[in-house]
Amino acid sequence: MRGKYKIVVKNNRLHYEFEIKRNITVIRGDSATGKTTLINMLRQSENLGASSGIEVVCSVPCRILEGPNWKLILENSSGTIFFTDEENTFINTEEFATAVKNSDNYYVLITRENLYNLPYSVEEIYGIHCSGKYHDTKKMYNQMYQIYSDYQELPIVPEKIITEDSNSGYEFFKAVGKEREIVCESAGGKSNIFQLLQKEGQEPICVIADGAAIGPEMDRLYKYTLKKKNIHLYFPESFEWLILSSGLIQGKDIQSILENPENYLDSREYFSWERFFTSVLTERTKDSYLRYNKKKLNERYLHEKNKEMILGRIKGVKFLIGK
Repeated sequence: MRGKYKIVVKNNRLHYEFEIKRNITVIRGDSATGKTTLINMLRQSENLGASSGIEVVCSVPCRILEGPNWKLILENSSGTIFFTDEENTFINTEEFATAVKNSDNYYVLITRENLYNLPYSVEEIYGIHCSGKYHDTKKMYNQMYQIYSDYQELPIVPEKIITEDSNSGYEFFKAVGKEREIVCESAGGKSNIFQLLQKEGQEPICVIADGAAIGPEMDRLYKYTLKKKNIHLYFPESFEWLILSSGLIQGKDIQSILENPENYLDSREYFSWERFFTSVLTERTKDSYLRYNKKKLNERYLHEKNKEMILGRIKGVKFLIGK
């Protein structure tokens, strides 16, 4: 499944309208914010059809995923947007993560929990708010908003960089840090970032990780940075995305891919956008001097011109000489 989908769920009192473009979208929020109402409206529409008084508008089927037969339902479905909520405890399991990975569907998961088995984007974590668009008619108009739209408090001149893993991205920033007197350390995985930050001092720190999959860790990282003002978060889609968007790699369609990845990647083939951008970069450079290997950095990326093109794409993080 690929592409962006607009979804409208409405009756004579309520109107929900939003777009989704990735295989995993998470809706969070406290009680009485409209999450359960959305699920109930979708369920009534699915069970009762037109007699429910609820209209669901989307170019693909929208269904509720719940109950003990959820796995069987997924095995026999494709091209569908499934909605499920935290009352269905299977969404926290590795079994569900595996089923999502191997399916040709999109998922909207309504939960207050952090789903550590799933690689979802920081950009696709939403809350629901009610606007006054229909105030005069007493109709409530509900839209989604990005919960972490303001997480990046930049610019920053870091004295230390913490990267998510120890692959090519870490090697790149370690080399940059060495020449500019900036300490660079690998967390050894996104789940280790929070524990590592708790051991740090007061020097300006910038955490660089793949935004395309950092979603499960975002809640505690964001809350921690609100208390520790010396810690800053920079989450591009991925290191491979940075390289592709730097202009270093030539290709007529690269800009279009970067602007609308959802039109080019199949959710069955790529569990997250990070994997898609890795695939694109690897394929586009396989016969060039910039041949990319995720596990070990090609030193050509550290040549002065190439390095500066990549760093130039990083807005808000200043890598100063002598810092």
